[in-house]
Amino acid sequence: MPLTTAPSQGLQIRGSSGERDGEVLTGEALAFVADLVRRYAPRVRAVLAARDARQARFDAGELPAFRTDTRAIREAEWKVDSIPVDLLDRRVEITGPVERKMIINALNSGARVFMADFEDSLAPTWRNVVDGQVNLKDAAAGVIEYASPEGKRYRLNEKHAVLKVRPRGWHLLEKHLLLDGAPVPAALVDFGLYLFHNAAVLQKRGTGPYFYLPKMESSEEALLWEDVIAHSEDALGLKRGTVKVTVLIETLPAAFEMDEILHALREHIVGLNCGRWDYMFSFIKKFQRRHEFVLPERGQVTMTVSCMRAYSQLLIRTCHRRGAFAMGGMAAQIPIKNDPAANEAALAKVRADKEREAGDGHDGTWVAHPGLVPVAMEIFDRHLKGKNQLDRSRDDVHVGVSELLAVPRGSITAAGFRNNVEVSILYLAAWLAGNGCVPIHNLMEDAATAEIARVQLWQWLHQPDTRLDDGHVIDLALFDDVLGKERERLVAAAEPVQQPFIRRAAAIVERLTHAEKLEAFLTTVAYAELD
Repeated sequence: MPLTTAPSQGLQIRGSSGERDGEVLTGEALAFVADLVRRYAPRVRAVLAARDARQARFDAGELPAFRTDTRAIREAEWKVDSIPVDLLDRRVEITGPVERKMIINALNSGARVFMADFEDSLAPTWRNVVDGQVNLKDAAAGVIEYASPEGKRYRLNEKHAVLKVRPRGWHLLEKHLLLDGAPVPAALVDFGLYLFHNAAVLQKRGTGPYFYLPKMESSEEALLWEDVIAHSEDALGLKRGTVKVTVLIETLPAAFEMDEILHALREHIVGLNCGRWDYMFSFIKKFQRRHEFVLPERGQVTMTVSCMRAYSQLLIRTCHRRGAFAMGGMAAQIPIKNDPAANEAALAKVRADKEREAGDGHDGTWVAHPGLVPVAMEIFDRHLKGKNQLDRSRDDVHVGVSELLAVPRGSITAAGFRNNVEVSILYLAAWLAGNGCVPIHNLMEDAATAEIARVQLWQWLHQPDTRLDDGHVIDLALFDDVLGKERERLVAAAEPVQQPFIRRAAAIVERLTHAEKLEAFLTTVAYAELD
């Protein structure tokens, strides 16, 4: 891998170069990122250390709770600052990676908002990251186009979705960009490059630099983002409050600090989102060593189980009390073109999910495929009397610790166990090959859903006397047998170019599942194998 010294204090780029890299990796932009890293990387390390300390307390028996030291914030009356006009109607949002064709199709999908993702649906190769910034620069300017190898041309419609960007979480590093010889926080790279290049042109086009912020566990992490944003606005000569963010509540600790997160970011935040799949992943991970918190297989943990419903309703009540949007979660289903009956069954699940969200008071929802935009749009059009549901206070909702920690009951079937092994291997194989958004069994799997499969396997195997519904003890012998059979089946069914990735993925899944310590994130381990 070539080493290039960037014209910015102490920065070095390690990675292959692309034709348009010079448009985004400019000296001025890299100097801006370097400044962010020097100022805030120590605080990133501090919040990550706080996460580790919190996990150690959970492992020792402590349970999450609402903080006593921030009670005054929860009990006081206050609101978040104003919401831009083009974000007042977010009834359907679509998400996807920062791939060029995907960006155009998503912006043209009919959704109100498109979240371009550097995180869970992107495999962060250097080329994916830098090309993603180039693609977003063109999208922000309204000039993005794409010509397929078959000669089909894609360009933006005159009317298209509002663009939001999700940088990577605090836990991820960018190994291809070094400051003083050390990898830098990936979040600061994604956020800094996009804001530096696009804030002014977005404002000229009547919109703004809007972000989704992932994976937070505390209001201290939110305050870190607030300070990064405020400093960035000042450094770039932007009016304070220009940047607007929505925070994904996708960790269990964050569910107990929703008021505090809104308060920390109140100058810039416009809403919270139910990041349901990561939330389930976090629930399992936080109680990884607690037998009483072992969950059934992931297909049985839907948004209708008590703990997930309590979390979503608390989010609505909290957001609307503070004048912020309460966004619903992702429908992972995708259209099934060759099986009308299966397609209708999948759409029925999407409709039921979106009816529940709109009926509960969510201001909008997420879909993963353009084909689901009309389905979700029809439901929210029917439920919303205006552009949103901010006027629905949901004062009837009363959620406490016991509701948020109620453990779903169900079973672990042999098929569910095998599916977790299969999804872990298939998703990771695609990720290692550079694709972070993968259709598997008519569901759009990303890092969050693959993480659920992976940590469930670890938890089931490392808790004593966890059994399948037929009474068979879940142990490493069972896992090794299923893993071996799934690896060979998947290799036999794959194209030759895919087979090495499947074998590498199976080896990583085997190593992580056998390990005595649960790794916090699959992607931080596998990142070492990405170019």
